[in-house]
Amino acid sequence: QVPLVESGGGLVQAGGSLRLSCAASGRSFSTVTMGWFRQAQGKEREFVATITGSGANTYYADSVKGRFTISRDNAKNTVYLQMNSLKPEDTAVYYCAAAGSSGSTYYTHRSNYEYWGRGTQITVSS
Repeated sequence: QVPLVESGGGLVQAGGSLRLSCAASGRSFSTVTMGWFRQAQGKEREFVATITGSGANTYYADSVKGRFTISRDNAKNTVYLQMNSLKPEDTAVYYCAAAGSSGSTYYTHRSNYEYWGRGTQITVSS
């Protein structure tokens, strides 16, 4: 198992910034592609960002490109999501996920992720 625990959520004004962290347990973290997803109330869970095991490759949803940055520290078994220029439409529960397949490529679909955190709420006020 790769239990995942998110932290860093909260309430922020539009235009502000937050950084989410996701701590993973277990070995071979550096071989696992990680992702962030979010789910707004009444909507389906959607892809936000992903990063390969080495951290060499990242990919973002168009809605967050240029504002959010995904990164990882494999020595700390942690993946981060730096969120800048937040908008009210970014309000959602944010989930960290670990892929069940090769960490050499990134994945944007939920079905590629085997382990999920419990989520952390981000609320952006206007």
